[in-house]
Amino acid sequence: MWPNHRLLDLLQIDLPIIQAPMAGANGSAMVIAVSEAGGLGSLPCAMLDEDKMRAETGVIRQQTDRPFNMNFFCHTAVAPTDEQQAAWTARLAPFYAEYGIDPSAVASAPVRRAFDDGMCALVEEVRPKVVSFHFGLPSGALLARVKKTGARVLSSATTVVDARWLEENGCDAIIAQGYEAGGHRGMFLTRDVTAQAGTMALLPQVADAVKLPVIAAGGIADGRGIAAAFALGAAGVQIGTAYLFTPQSLITDLHRAALRAATDDKTVITNVFSGKPARGLINRVIRDVGPMSEDAPPFPTAGAALAPLKAKAEISGTGDFTSLWSGQAAALGRDIDAGDLTRNLASEASQRLRLLAGL
Repeated sequence: MWPNHRLLDLLQIDLPIIQAPMAGANGSAMVIAVSEAGGLGSLPCAMLDEDKMRAETGVIRQQTDRPFNMNFFCHTAVAPTDEQQAAWTARLAPFYAEYGIDPSAVASAPVRRAFDDGMCALVEEVRPKVVSFHFGLPSGALLARVKKTGARVLSSATTVVDARWLEENGCDAIIAQGYEAGGHRGMFLTRDVTAQAGTMALLPQVADAVKLPVIAAGGIADGRGIAAAFALGAAGVQIGTAYLFTPQSLITDLHRAALRAATDDKTVITNVFSGKPARGLINRVIRDVGPMSEDAPPFPTAGAALAPLKAKAEISGTGDFTSLWSGQAAALGRDIDAGDLTRNLASEASQRLRLLAGL
């Protein structure tokens, strides 16, 4: 059925479809549905503490014995300088005035933790079949502990140079994240977003450059995209935005409505919500401030100043200051169960691949 079985054999899954880990947007319910359908469900852990991770993985283990993925960030957190924080607050001052918010009020940004000793100890306790990373890989010592559990290690590459580095530093498979992908870019060896390639250009170059199985990510939302990825050398795909439409998604009604109205030209890469480049649906703050603002403080602190604006706007029924993460293929999304989506995607891709093979 599948022209390349390397990912299936490596991860011990039935379908070469990985549900992208989406911090704040999915939890155990989506993981269970996708893994039970034969794909690989992914639990995003960057915004969870150890107790929540333990609880979520406990629920997963209670409801499926299939492999699942735990995902972590590997960024180096940088505190903003007083000057950076002042410049960002000043840039947002007109919005504060409009909503009657005191700009000196203390706000907290969503916590996005980098992989550390505590998280590693939790991995050693839970022992998932797969552990994936974003923004590179953790230190050699932490990575060695992860690999000692028997977990397969994945990470995202946005360039061929990224992919080669990941192969040389211990990855078991590489996620080729094209420019079309929603959410945060997995960049770690470069800061130049403008020079990065789309999925269909990046994928075959990564597949040629490394010996590991390659997973295509970005702009894939139906069987046509999956078949195209296999034709270009992929051993599997990672899909995110399409799963935001499912009932297992944790996104707000505002986000769902925005996704349903999305078209191909309604997303951009922006740094205004977190300080790192990420693709999301265009809204007021992106139009007025960004999309890429030199005033935005470093990751993951930019969201702190936006938090009170987001809260006020959402109460009034708008997502003007909300991070509405989305890839470029949101218009292909469908409102169905995550498990059914996984099976449907596999069936559609199989039919396309058979046609390509002349069967």
